[in-house]
Amino acid sequence: MELDFFLIASLGFFGSFGHCAGMCGPLAVSFSLSRHNQGKWLSSFLFHFLLNLGRIISYGLVGMALGSFGSLLFTAKLKQIMGMAMGLLLIWLGITRINPNLLPSMPIIHPLQGKLHQSLGAAMSQVASKDQWWTPAVLGLFWGLIPCGFLYVAQITAAETGNILSGAMTMLAFGLGTMPTMLTLGISASRISADRRSQLFRLGGWITLIIGILTVLRTDAMVDYTGHSALALLILALIARPISHWWSTPLKYRRAIGVGAYIIAIAHMLRMVDHSLNWNWQTIMFMIPQHRLGLIFGLTALLLLTPVALTSTNRWQKSLGKSWRKIHLLSVPALVLATIHGICIGSHYLGELNGSWENQLRAIALATITLGVLGLRLFKPASSSR
Repeated sequence: MELDFFLIASLGFFGSFGHCAGMCGPLAVSFSLSRHNQGKWLSSFLFHFLLNLGRIISYGLVGMALGSFGSLLFTAKLKQIMGMAMGLLLIWLGITRINPNLLPSMPIIHPLQGKLHQSLGAAMSQVASKDQWWTPAVLGLFWGLIPCGFLYVAQITAAETGNILSGAMTMLAFGLGTMPTMLTLGISASRISADRRSQLFRLGGWITLIIGILTVLRTDAMVDYTGHSALALLILALIARPISHWWSTPLKYRRAIGVGAYIIAIAHMLRMVDHSLNWNWQTIMFMIPQHRLGLIFGLTALLLLTPVALTSTNRWQKSLGKSWRKIHLLSVPALVLATIHGICIGSHYLGELNGSWENQLRAIALATITLGVLGLRLFKPASSSR
């Protein structure tokens, strides 16, 4: 457990260069600017120390609640699923820190953007201007309750522990990891240039991305979970328009769903290479023909999805014109190939060495779902605007 605490503290420390400085940094800056005696170094240090202390105490209290809750709810399989979700969330956050325009925005990751975030920041800054020694600590307690995509990672880890003390220690470790950056940013708010903050933002993104990949590779059940998740998201992206009459939400976030399918597919491939091949490509020669064929179909599907994912922005849509839609139609044959890949090599389908009628039934069900998706798109084809 010590290694987990060290890892979560490292995540908080390195990730704070990017995510915390970018998302919570403006809030810390506004706290500094709202104070009457902001020019005094010692006073500023004490203010931001108490502010971050209150935030970390709030994290610890939340960790206690999540650890207690996790002990009642989190089974071994659910912990594996949540571990995978945590790793993928870190990868997503890392990529968005490196290039904010590369991936579509997801409200669940940054739920307090826009006017609500600005209004909350203004209200908290007004409270910060009160000349009471305990004001920053109380302010920090409320600050620690603000929803945040990066904070979700630590909260998931705390819930996974299934223990009140471990949950609290996990959140405290994460909070302590973020403290140096947030303390420094608050004290020297007026001295850090926008260019330097941008550099720290991207650095934190790369570190968050690396930690996310390592987290994904540590999860035992990654092969099955990522494979099914990528297929499910790809199917949802493809049927978003045909089912929009009954359910409009997938259409609104279709590009984000499609890019998410691609990212999970990449994670699936990496885990497969690590778990099944041990990074030794010569092992493919010793696979049975059915599995080799399935591997070829899967890699081809991933290659077809690559230009689709890389051009899933408004900028590329305008640049490519009519060709953009042709490129994105590659996701249809990619689904067919991915389905064949799952049936041929998947452990729950015909790829199981000791096959049974259940495996055959699952293979038929997967093939039927894919045919249903193709039927939906033929019955109600997508318009020229994807």
